[in-house]
Amino acid sequence: MDTNMHAYITPSGKQQWQPLIEKNIHYKGVFVKSLRFDARQGRSTTILLKFEPGASYPYHDHPAGEELFVLTGEAIIEEAHLKTGDYLYTPPGFRHRVQSDNGCTLLLIVPEEVVILEK
Repeated sequence: MDTNMHAYITPSGKQQWQPLIEKNIHYKGVFVKSLRFDARQGRSTTILLKFEPGASYPYHDHPAGEELFVLTGEAIIEEAHLKTGDYLYTPPGFRHRVQSDNGCTLLLIVPEEVVILEK
């Protein structure tokens, strides 16, 4: 293990927002920054997501659960309206969609890849 603290810092302010593209599907109006990349899984497990006004992410399953914190704006997770400062834990197997009418930025910890349930 590297004992240099700087090896574990992600300067997210210096990163550019990237369009969210998963399995060749571009989710328009949704952008991502990777905070923690798990080399063993070959994917990011901690991310920032930015939703432009009106953007959404489709109905999906979280096989290993998810932690979500609203940094700015508002997000709608199924019927729940989450605002800046709200935290949501979804247990393994939880299914939902995400949308934002006015835009938002979310911090997500997703231990395992989500499974999209609608095309």
